Amino acid sequence: MALALVTGALLLPDRQEQLQPAAFLRVPVEGLLGAAALTALPRGPRTAVAALGGVALGALTVLNVTDMEFQQYLGRDFDVILDWQLLGDARSYLADTLGGTVAVLAAAGAVLLVLVLLAVMALAVVRVGGVLGRDTSRATAALLVLSTVWMSCTALDLRDSGVPVASEHTVTLLGQRERAVRATIRDEREFARTARADPFGATPPAQLVPALRGKDMIFTFVESYGRSAIEDPVEAPGVDRTLAAGTQALARAGFHARSGWLTSATYGGGSWLGHSTFMSGLWIDNQNRYRTVTSGDRLTLTEAFRKTGAWDTVGIMPGVQKGWPEAKWYGLDKVYNAFRLGYAGPKFSWSTMPDQYALEAFQRLAHGTPHDKPLASFVILTSSHQPWAPVPTMTDWDRLGDGAAFQGVEAAGAKPQDVIADPARSRAAYGTSIQYSVTALTQWLERYGGANTVLVLLGDHQPIARVSGEHAGRDVPVSVVAKDPEVLDRISDWGWSDGLRPAHDAPVWPMSAFRDRFLTAYGSVPHPSKG
Repeated sequence: MALALVTGALLLPDRQEQLQPAAFLRVPVEGLLGAAALTALPRGPRTAVAALGGVALGALTVLNVTDMEFQQYLGRDFDVILDWQLLGDARSYLADTLGGTVAVLAAAGAVLLVLVLLAVMALAVVRVGGVLGRDTSRATAALLVLSTVWMSCTALDLRDSGVPVASEHTVTLLGQRERAVRATIRDEREFARTARADPFGATPPAQLVPALRGKDMIFTFVESYGRSAIEDPVEAPGVDRTLAAGTQALARAGFHARSGWLTSATYGGGSWLGHSTFMSGLWIDNQNRYRTVTSGDRLTLTEAFRKTGAWDTVGIMPGVQKGWPEAKWYGLDKVYNAFRLGYAGPKFSWSTMPDQYALEAFQRLAHGTPHDKPLASFVILTSSHQPWAPVPTMTDWDRLGDGAAFQGVEAAGAKPQDVIADPARSRAAYGTSIQYSVTALTQWLERYGGANTVLVLLGDHQPIARVSGEHAGRDVPVSVVAKDPEVLDRISDWGWSDGLRPAHDAPVWPMSAFRDRFLTAYGSVPHPSKG
């Protein structure tokens, strides 16, 4: 049993799709080298080395399992330098979704499981070392035979279901982690220089977005609104109907839209990385880059409008429930977080309030109030955040009040624990949530948009792999909506599709390319700042 446990740990893949019998029917070279070392050592040092090696193997096993989960939720490996703080975010997500007690029990259970795994793995390696030390002659002979088998399999390139029988799996993974650590450290230095070199950093205020003077600008993110919502066979039919209906309704109200695709810097979560990438024109795909850019003076889109002196800026942030110093970097004069929007209704799992209410509060507190200057607004919608249960339903706009009317809607909705572990229900609920968010936004624009309203609508990232599918891309839809035809004429050379639904073959840009293209299209003149 100890030998099977150690061998399994040495061969454990770091990808769920690689979890197949052939992955474990191999000869690990690391096991042969470790066994040789243990056989050569006297009893005391052998026990100490075996215990330390077992703990290290247990830690590697934890990292492999963590990689599997990160690939499932964020589409990437766990970064051993930068991602520890995300574990706290995961605990907060569980607390908001399933309750504080569940979050505490899950965190305690995870810690206990890790400690047990480290202890069991150490005991297993010590046990194997003890067996090897009983009869070193037989152990040496067995190792020679296995080593010959390993070298023969390597020379002949023998494979089982495409997997090499002679394994260097653990060595390969350690090499990958070492290179990833070095890349992270190197990226920290290089990105700081990149962030300081801004093509529009020294542009005079009068030369920023002159073609949008007098317009009410609204930059709105719909949570987890990705290509899957529009093209997945389960999710797309309902979402496509919603987009078609929204396009037609907006057209009747005098609005027209152009839509394309952006490739997000993040996947499955980490919305703030998508927000900052889009607004800053830099590729922000990890927490270190985020901290670097938000502590500097890189020009964001909302800051560009504020800098002109011709706009006031406002943020509508129903998902923000604590201090948010990034507001200064975004150039926001006012921020309405979850506690300043006047909501007295129930939470919808992670989402603090329905998008319809958040948009109505935006109208009541900012957009619809008398102001001397037009607004440049940054709005983050949250109702389509996982676990997509319960999903709000549209309510009469005139009866929203303080949100208490949603009490019955929340109580009648699906429970998170019933949806979160069921891929089929998750996909269906995700599609429904996107329909809800898009409907709320388009109805709000019909109801409150004017001749000078310009809306930029996009997703922050794709949903997790359980919903978007394994190996899904990172593309998200983006639309520009306006009544003034000159607004859309200025982006006619972008090749975007008419309406709210981008065509499958519409242009795809990196999300970081949008800022500069947008500023240029509306008359901004580049004046680079020094890097």
